[in-house]
Amino acid sequence: MNEIKPNNQKKLIGLDNYINELINLSKNDKLPNKILLSGLKGIGKSTLAYHLINFVLSQDDDFKYDEINFKINENNKTFKTIQNKSNPNFNLIDIKDDKKNIDINQIRKLISNLNKSSFNNKLRFVLIDNVEYLNINSVNSLLKVIEEPNINIHFILINNNKKILPTLSSRCLNFKVSLTHHECLEISKKLLKDQLDDLINEDLLDYYFTPGNLYKLVKFAENNNYNLMNVSLNDFLKLIIKDNQYKKDDSLKYLFFDLIEHYFRKINLTITSNIYDKYSYFLKRISDTKTFNLDEESLFTEFEEEILDG
Repeated sequence: MNEIKPNNQKKLIGLDNYINELINLSKNDKLPNKILLSGLKGIGKSTLAYHLINFVLSQDDDFKYDEINFKINENNKTFKTIQNKSNPNFNLIDIKDDKKNIDINQIRKLISNLNKSSFNNKLRFVLIDNVEYLNINSVNSLLKVIEEPNINIHFILINNNKKILPTLSSRCLNFKVSLTHHECLEISKKLLKDQLDDLINEDLLDYYFTPGNLYKLVKFAENNNYNLMNVSLNDFLKLIIKDNQYKKDDSLKYLFFDLIEHYFRKINLTITSNIYDKYSYFLKRISDTKTFNLDEESLFTEFEEEILDG
């Protein structure tokens, strides 16, 4: 699914107001040097950050950022160097695939890079994605560099509506990014070349799905030959569990958690207290599994036995 990765997205869709506000702040030399972009995962926060960074760093490029159409030219030098990880003015910190948290060694390496002399007079950007995965040691180490008064370094932190340490959030200007359900659907249609209505039926459409999640769901179905037009939510969840799909990709595992929550939201919770109790129980199971990285197999198995087959 590389084509949906934020650093690959040359066109910013549906976040016009947010990018306009940030561009105007930059033009007036009022861009905060510590920004927290918060909102649901898959809503476009990281893509927004990459577009802002490209706008700022590409001003002297031959093919600078198109601020009228919110588009990055594929021949843009800044875009290419960020893609191949050679841009001296850009640092990315994100959780590694084999880790549970953003490691303190990643922060130490960042600090070492920032202490080196700059190759030019441009601003330097540090993008920290999935900032909720910073552990307390990583946060404390990061605070040392964030608190140093350096107007030439800008930090952009991406938070997926998760709890983060107040010692970190209080030092940032928080931009809350949100979309209506209609806006999410419209963006998803553009990402899927106006084929959304032909690829997924209404029973699977979660009101809380973001464009990124909808895109992932459709591509996941295509890659595994699942027909989302002719399957109910109940049967689709059974397929996922039967094929052990939740074991194959951590990013998809969280999408499946969202589908379980969607399943309960589709049930009239006022029918019986028993149904409501089960909803509360599984909601807590999901939360605990995410927070403490618990074994998810028992959760999915129990959900199938107690709910789908119950």
